[in-house]
Amino acid sequence: MLSIYFQGLALGAALILPLGPQNAFVMNQGIKRHYHLMTATLCALSDIALICGGVFGGSALLHHSQLLLALITWAGVAFLLWYGWGALRSAWRGDVSLAQSSLPKQGRGRIIATMLAVTWLNPHVYLDTFVVLGSLGSQLPSADARRWFALGTVSASIIWFYGLAFLAAWLSPRLQTPRAQRIINLLVGGIMWVIAFQLALQGIADI
Repeated sequence: MLSIYFQGLALGAALILPLGPQNAFVMNQGIKRHYHLMTATLCALSDIALICGGVFGGSALLHHSQLLLALITWAGVAFLLWYGWGALRSAWRGDVSLAQSSLPKQGRGRIIATMLAVTWLNPHVYLDTFVVLGSLGSQLPSADARRWFALGTVSASIIWFYGLAFLAAWLSPRLQTPRAQRIINLLVGGIMWVIAFQLALQGIADI
């Protein structure tokens, strides 16, 4: 069973490492050192729920509901365009609010709402957890094997999100400059818009 655990760990790492909305948001909160551990915890808990749902049978729901997938896709497109626009506008205006600790920061409720949106309104997370992991999990010979596989992928998620949050917080002093903040805003906004356009193209193709 240990080999199945490491198989899940490796696959989970491969799926989570590419820089997407979740990772960009955790990194941003880590640089601010503002509720970054809470953000990492909520991302990890969301992934645990999605991974367990996919591995233990939730993939059937997504396969049989194209309408549900379409709704998630277009809601995700709208949110990512809006979030990306905010980051790009800050970069264009030279907004260095992240570098000025005297300015008010986002409240906990808004951070939680944004984190839930970048996670649950991203169709890629359902394709990764319900389709990819769900399909592989369903091929395992026993429920015990599926549990070890899910544990491996969950472990990858927990290690990654906490590692990213701690690393961003550690590098924060070097990144709390106007130039660095402009680059970060451009990076975050660009990532959000690229993913939004990819999702839109996918949604149009599925019509």
